[in-house]
Amino acid sequence: MVPLDLWCRGNFPSPHEEDAASDVTEGHDEEDQMYEGEYQGIPHPDEVKAAQRAARAKARGAGSVISELEELSQQYEEIMEDCGHGKFQWTLFIVLGLALMADGVECFVVSFALPSAEKDLCLSNADKGMLGLIVFLSMMAGAFLWGGLADKVGRRRCLLVALAINCVFAFLSSFAQGYGFFLFFRLLSGIGIGGTVPIVYSYFSEFLQMDKRGEHLSWLCMFWMVGGIYASFTAWGIIPRYGWGFSMGTEFQFHSWRVFILVAALPAIASLVGLTFMPESPRFLLENAKHDEAWMILKQVHDTNWRAKGQPEKVFTVTHIKAPKTAEDEFIEIQSATGTPVQRWAVRSLTLCKLVLRNVASLLSAELRFATLFMAIIWFCMAFSYYGLSVWFPDMIKHLQYEENLSKVKVFHKERVENFHFNFSLENQIHKEGEYIHDKFISIEIKSVKFEDSLFEDCRFEDIRSTDTVFENCTIRSTVFYNTDLWEEKFIDCTMENTSFEHNKLGCHLDTVEENDVLIYLVSFLGSLAVLPGNIISALFMEKIGRVKIIGGSMLISAGCTFFLFLSSSQSAIIALQCLFCGVSVAAWNGIEVVTVELYPTSKRATAFGVLNALCKLAAVLGSSIFASFVGITKAVPILLSFTALVCGGLVALKLPDTREKVLQ
Repeated sequence: MVPLDLWCRGNFPSPHEEDAASDVTEGHDEEDQMYEGEYQGIPHPDEVKAAQRAARAKARGAGSVISELEELSQQYEEIMEDCGHGKFQWTLFIVLGLALMADGVECFVVSFALPSAEKDLCLSNADKGMLGLIVFLSMMAGAFLWGGLADKVGRRRCLLVALAINCVFAFLSSFAQGYGFFLFFRLLSGIGIGGTVPIVYSYFSEFLQMDKRGEHLSWLCMFWMVGGIYASFTAWGIIPRYGWGFSMGTEFQFHSWRVFILVAALPAIASLVGLTFMPESPRFLLENAKHDEAWMILKQVHDTNWRAKGQPEKVFTVTHIKAPKTAEDEFIEIQSATGTPVQRWAVRSLTLCKLVLRNVASLLSAELRFATLFMAIIWFCMAFSYYGLSVWFPDMIKHLQYEENLSKVKVFHKERVENFHFNFSLENQIHKEGEYIHDKFISIEIKSVKFEDSLFEDCRFEDIRSTDTVFENCTIRSTVFYNTDLWEEKFIDCTMENTSFEHNKLGCHLDTVEENDVLIYLVSFLGSLAVLPGNIISALFMEKIGRVKIIGGSMLISAGCTFFLFLSSSQSAIIALQCLFCGVSVAAWNGIEVVTVELYPTSKRATAFGVLNALCKLAAVLGSSIFASFVGITKAVPILLSFTALVCGGLVALKLPDTREKVLQ
């Protein structure tokens, strides 16, 4: 932006120059004077950049002696301005966006697959809870690990390895036939994908000039929303299609939910392929004294952009870039120059671990302590409330469905049915003290039915599929159960006389309640789609309003939205409030991620992002566990907790420094 005084001087002469201007323009009409004045006063974009550079140079000259790293930061910003924003950045935007999309998909994969997978893998409630927990814990570990390594090994290299790990183990998990292997493969898959968020934002920001950074990082955030939509849409289109699979005997089953897991890995695969054609961050290379490699990449960025703009003749004029040598890399090289290959690998790995941990500890150094503390509070508060409510919304919908079903339960008392053929399904019923004599139950489904204190005499149950069905304190005489899933566990305190069970159905003996899959997918889809308006608004106003105001304002408005939850008494109301909350709170997420990138220097950027993102996942685990425990008990506790967390985080955010005009250090 051109300074106001410069713009004014371009349009209006000073009082001392006014008379001279009149003499020079004598004989010209008024229209010519207006035209000339306007033409001379409109600055060319190159003049704007030159003025900005001159202002930065003047500021540097007025201050004390600057360090080599500060000089490098200023020079790098000027180089990125010369390279421009064009085809190269947009290509990288798509590639890294797919990686971020894969992270969004990972958060939904297990929850979408569980309703269908629980019978195949014979999952208890504890097993299902562990699977949901392991997703966030593994992503937490991955964020910490890959964020730290990216500052020492390189953004591109770490992202390639992280995506490869995710793809390989996501593929293997789709074929895992046992719970143990499935859990192990999803754990490793989560560790891989956990590194995408801290690396992607650090990587992309280092190819952006200052005036483009906030907006385009915000557009990049939109891919996480696209990942949620993609997961919801593919789950709805694939999982209910029971014919989309195959089996090899009774030991190997490949059902539609496994196909969904394979399809869910496609964004990560696409990003992995695209990333092989992308270069390393030149800012990272310069930080590690790799001048020649950085120069070649910057030239590639420059030439790609200007060629796409129709100006291939524009020459990359940079000949020298300040690149300080770091002692840490020398230490690794010295230590790894002797010994056997195994010893060199061990020494290098140990040294790398020490450097990563030292980098983590440096986040609490005097110059970064308050920034790290403030960002930790903001990340934790936002994640605690956001993920807590994200679990609470669908759980409340399930609870309302359960209450609705309870209100529709039909109770039959002391009924006597004799010589009757049941050829219709029984659902949502309670039968007390009934008598069933010479009856047949053939090829039907018995769902959510309870028989209490009843008598079954000379009956036949054949080809029965049951869900949430029990026989309690019943007497069963001369009855045959043929090809049913009415296992021993479903008969509680029952008396059996001359009763036989023949060809029981194979499979899991745990009883499962089928859920409304379409509603689950719809709720997630609408929640993800509701983020779109907030994403667009935050991206357009990130530079105009500022990151700090967007974060604080979004969190405080989101806190106000939580009180509307007291009015939610129906499924449609909860879905509407979920969309409102997600749409408002996404602006805060965008601002938080932009500020996290801008607050930290290049040598610590990915590490800080990884640590804060790991803290975010920990807060997500705590929030989802606490909020879920109050479903069906009270709304007040989740609402007050989320309100308090959002207000606290929003007020702290308003204390952050404005980083709009800050050159990446």
